Amino acid sequence: MVTLVVGLWGLINKESFAQEKINGIGTDPMLLFTFLGFILALLSLMGCVGALRENMCLLRTFSAIVLVLVVAQVLAVVVLYSLQRQIEDYLRSGMLAAMVRYQDDLDLRFITNEIQTGLQCCGADTYRDWGINVYFNCSAPGVQACGVPPSCCIDPLENGTVWNSQCGVGAQKLDEFSAQSVIFLGGCMGSISRWIEQHSGVIITVVIILLGVQILTLFITARLLQKIRWNVFNNRILCHWDYEPACI
Repeated sequence: MVTLVVGLWGLINKESFAQEKINGIGTDPMLLFTFLGFILALLSLMGCVGALRENMCLLRTFSAIVLVLVVAQVLAVVVLYSLQRQIEDYLRSGMLAAMVRYQDDLDLRFITNEIQTGLQCCGADTYRDWGINVYFNCSAPGVQACGVPPSCCIDPLENGTVWNSQCGVGAQKLDEFSAQSVIFLGGCMGSISRWIEQHSGVIITVVIILLGVQILTLFITARLLQKIRWNVFNNRILCHWDYEPACI
């Protein structure tokens, strides 16, 4: 349900269902979260119905899918822990690529703005990283030259209700002392690393709880299947001896 809510929140927040944006919804990354959340909700419903109706087919399917998910999550944790440096480099490259295509891709712009606003950061390693964008490059002819996006600004609304798109104009020309009162100086890679370090205990606890709940669910489902098979076996024996109530 959390995954489904995140996907729907992204679609609604980006106004993906607006008339002028409905044609591009098929390539919207938030649609993946919505689809994944819907599939997981159906999986949970399958387990609930299977348990309530004692349907062995549903329970076996539910158990098999949950087992695959548990194995996939364990492998993902191992890979993330083993390849931390490579993943960090991949994230940096991905963010730099998103910055290059900032004006051309609405999805990348939305994700970049959410990261910079949420983590209060600007650029990958520094606010001057935005110079790789052709519009924010200091040699660009437009008004955005040597600037940064409004999501880098400390106060992008400037006491208004709509972002001031010009709040970061000329920010790359400023030294760090002057810029710190206008924009966030730190890069997002450092902010992400600090956030993970600060919340590492919570992250580990959540991962352990989620995996524990899923593993416990597998044991409970296996026990329920065993009881159902035992009841079916006993009923067949009783029917064999013509014990009518058990046969009805």
